[in-house]
Amino acid sequence: MREGKGKRGDKAQETRRRIIEAAGALFVEQGYGATKLQEIADRADVAVQTIYFVFRNKPSLLKELVDVAIAGDDEAVPTMDRPWFAEVTAAPTAESALAALIAGTRGTLERVAAINEMVRAAAATNPEIRELWPDRTDPRYTVISTAARSLTLKPGARPGISAAETADIIYALLSPELFLILTRDRAWSPDKWQRWAYDTLCSQLLVADRP
Repeated sequence: MREGKGKRGDKAQETRRRIIEAAGALFVEQGYGATKLQEIADRADVAVQTIYFVFRNKPSLLKELVDVAIAGDDEAVPTMDRPWFAEVTAAPTAESALAALIAGTRGTLERVAAINEMVRAAAATNPEIRELWPDRTDPRYTVISTAARSLTLKPGARPGISAAETADIIYALLSPELFLILTRDRAWSPDKWQRWAYDTLCSQLLVADRP
């Protein structure tokens, strides 16, 4: 009996994953407003009623897509409780903390940058999208400001730069918009972006004579 329930649960999770992946691809390709739930169902190889059953409606599907893209999975674990973020705060030096932050951010941006652009465009014309995120505080800035406070207290951090200024610099350099400009519009590889971000932020935020 338990085995049967486990198999059904696995199948439901796989269906959910296929719907989210199909929605993400179509929303980015066509835009949120232009994409019909039937198109998502066709690409995910499910009945459109399944989408309604699992996600209730199109805005809820979008919200789930964004949450999964940010986290990298559908586990209810906040970013600041993720292992990669723990590496940032536990790093022994500002340099190693910065390297861990950029690596972790790269993984998130590869999943979410294009989706973020699509959501911004959709929110401009769809009040229902804006209502999905009523809190105007950018959660990305909350994560970065926490990392910045930790980084400024570590050996190797450049003196005289406050945690707030550090957060602003990181927030700008590691933005989804800039990531897309370089990796999509200018065809940089993610590896090249990561090296550039690391070199640039090291020059801004670390002491010049670091080993």
